Amino acid sequence: MDIADFLNQLWLARTPLLKGLGMTVSISFLSIAVGTALGVFVGLALTYGYRPMRWLVRGYTDFIRGTPVLVLVLASYYVLSTIGVDLGPFEAGILALSLFCSSHVGELVRGALQSLPGGQTEAAKAIGLSFAQTFAYVLGPQALRRALPAWVNTAAEMVKASTLLSIIGVSELLLRTQEVISRTFLSLEFYFFAGFLYFAINYGIERFGRYVERKTALPA
Repeated sequence: MDIADFLNQLWLARTPLLKGLGMTVSISFLSIAVGTALGVFVGLALTYGYRPMRWLVRGYTDFIRGTPVLVLVLASYYVLSTIGVDLGPFEAGILALSLFCSSHVGELVRGALQSLPGGQTEAAKAIGLSFAQTFAYVLGPQALRRALPAWVNTAAEMVKASTLLSIIGVSELLLRTQEVISRTFLSLEFYFFAGFLYFAINYGIERFGRYVERKTALPA
């Protein structure tokens, strides 16, 4: 491998690669944020919802979790258009990844909430707290500490799943890298470089998770 040639080609390809990196970060951030917000409501419905609601939400989570991400991406882009819902590649990709993320986060929230002692909810009711206040001040912070490590893994999976959006034409990092490789024929070098960038994104997520974990840790 000629390092000087690779560095020269890397410099020439800096603009498309930076655009692809920015697209990947945007996709990852939006899908994680929307998926997490929706997943909290899914987890609450699974834990505290009425029986018909729990059945409905359980069916949703089992279906989404059992469907490959690629199928969700293709369905969001192609199938929805057949029923009059025309989404662009970016919007369809965000929808698919957010749904997949929400099903996993919902299970994390459910497991974390159900692991808490039931007496805490009863005590909160006894002092007059509403359900929203009970979740915000009593259950939520404890569930966050328990679900956080698994949430970091789910967020990292969303970053890796963003590569599938190249199938529907989203110009994220992998597609941009493949375009550069088709011009330079330096496949190994640019794939290694793209892998490093994906690692950097996931490392940032892991450090963020550690930061939140320290901030929410109980005093010794």
